[in-house]
Amino acid sequence: MVQHDSQNRLTVLLADEPDGSHVAIGHLLEPQGVQTLFAHSGPEALDLMKTRPVHVVVLDVQMPQLGGLQVIRLMRGLESPPPAILLADHVSNYLLREALGMHVFSVLPKPVQLNSLLDAVARVLRRYHDSRWPS
Repeated sequence: MVQHDSQNRLTVLLADEPDGSHVAIGHLLEPQGVQTLFAHSGPEALDLMKTRPVHVVVLDVQMPQLGGLQVIRLMRGLESPPPAILLADHVSNYLLREALGMHVFSVLPKPVQLNSLLDAVARVLRRYHDSRWPS
């Protein structure tokens, strides 16, 4: 198992509807050396991003109170918003256009395949963190 102290770990915020699937994904990411934070709503995700270092945020399009696209709009007000990966039950051309216009890093269909999510997170590492764990 890869060991990293919490100061030198990639931190991924998983914000999803409270069905527990994002918790299962988090448990699969932890052995890869990824620290995971969980939010059950858009406002909870925003609060976590304001108080904790987050390197990648994974948002569901459909969440209680604020959906993923709404959260991304509000993230623009943060000092340094993290790259966002969006999960959707149905990936339509309209959603892809909206996401592209909002600079969403990736849009993945639900149920998300772990390999697809890991690939998207790895691409975030390459693009934003020079292929290294952020510090």
